[in-house]
Amino acid sequence: SDNGEKVAKNRSIVAKDLGVRDGNISTLFQCHSPTCYAIDMHVPVGDERPKGDALVTDVAGLAIGVLTADCGPVLFAARKPDGSPVIGAAHAGWGGALGGVLEDTVDKMVQLGAQLEGIKACLGPCIMQPSYEVQENFARPFLIKHEEAERFFMSGRKAGHLMFDLPGYIAFRLSEAGVRHVTLMGVDTYAEEENCFSFRRATHRGEPDYGREISTIVING
Repeated sequence: SDNGEKVAKNRSIVAKDLGVRDGNISTLFQCHSPTCYAIDMHVPVGDERPKGDALVTDVAGLAIGVLTADCGPVLFAARKPDGSPVIGAAHAGWGGALGGVLEDTVDKMVQLGAQLEGIKACLGPCIMQPSYEVQENFARPFLIKHEEAERFFMSGRKAGHLMFDLPGYIAFRLSEAGVRHVTLMGVDTYAEEENCFSFRRATHRGEPDYGREISTIVING
């Protein structure tokens, strides 16, 4: 329910900061999927955008990004054997991370020529374990997929609940995909109210809507 003019203004501010033309930030119709697209041209804003949760490109000046408000925004950078860059941006909530969006992003980057061993990933602001209480049965699909995922859950404050370490799980899945250079910003969207929007915080307060952060990356031409 955000004002469309304000959204456009904010995207213009981001585009200017990135050094790209106004409106040239590609984002998807996000749906907590494992789907990543490799693009070589701008994806216009609007409901006709493809549904998916990650983008990669090797085109200079083509900014790509993801919107989040507790989910994990992961930005990627790598180079081809000739030194030219490849970048990626993934929206990794628990569903996308569990479903394989990080692996699909890495695969698409490699398909574009990126060297796997050189891929660097950075996880931006997202909800952290002290703020992320879930019911015990939430852990089941994670444990079915990887037994060692048990370490990303600890006892919750309420009976029958656990605290989930989303950043730790994202770093684990990136490592499993062969990414050896992972940086975690350590910013908790739920706790840092002055700086971050949070879906969970808004829900707990009964607020009708919530804002989104945008995380973007571009190859400088």
